[in-house]
Amino acid sequence: MKDIREIKDYQIVLLGIIIAIGAIISTYIFSHAIVAYQKLNNQTLSVTGSASQNVKSDLAVWKAYYETRSKNLKSGYSKINADKKNITDFLIANGIKQENIKFTPISSYAVYKKIGNGYDSNEIDGYRLSQNVEVSSDDVDKLTAISQDVSKLVDKNVELSSNNVEYYVSNLDELKIKMLAEATKDAKQRAKSMVESTGGHIGTLNSAKMGVFQIVAQNSTDVSDYGIYNTSAINKKINAVVNATFTIK
Repeated sequence: MKDIREIKDYQIVLLGIIIAIGAIISTYIFSHAIVAYQKLNNQTLSVTGSASQNVKSDLAVWKAYYETRSKNLKSGYSKINADKKNITDFLIANGIKQENIKFTPISSYAVYKKIGNGYDSNEIDGYRLSQNVEVSSDDVDKLTAISQDVSKLVDKNVELSSNNVEYYVSNLDELKIKMLAEATKDAKQRAKSMVESTGGHIGTLNSAKMGVFQIVAQNSTDVSDYGIYNTSAINKKINAVVNATFTIK
């Protein structure tokens, strides 16, 4: 009778041990599954989105430089002031507003006579005076045409050196905001296509960082790590890039 009772007690203890071990194993498996699930939900995907838009410049800036040489300052100032008037009259006659014409202060310096070995002497031989002019206009085609017609100023004895016209987009900040939003949408669509092909789903946007902003001539393939702002082309292409990170469900 005593042996049977001992066997029963042993079986009860063994059953308890088995149940305890099973509980431990079940807890481990369950907790491992939870951790794996959490890791899966915390997975992220980083993608790059882009957007581009063709625009025509709506602001043109033309710069030029002119100078004169004279034996004395008085006649030199008279000549360069006459040049300034001729340039102003020419621009206004071609439709440029007075307020869009800016002149820098006149620069002047003495020119010394040369001595036999090619060095300057202490004797003044004359003076050289110069001035810069900058013209801006929202009529980019008109200002382009004016810059190409400056030979008429040469006929008035104006020694003018003309720079190329520079072209800008005045509402660039607004376009940048719009295009960054489009680039972010593109990034989300790219992420969605990649994840859904494996049976997953895109979650929230974790982060978004603006990439390099490029303003190049249309049909140009120029790219720079530091960004580009092409000012030589009237017709431009704006490229925006966004680096975005999404959670994966």
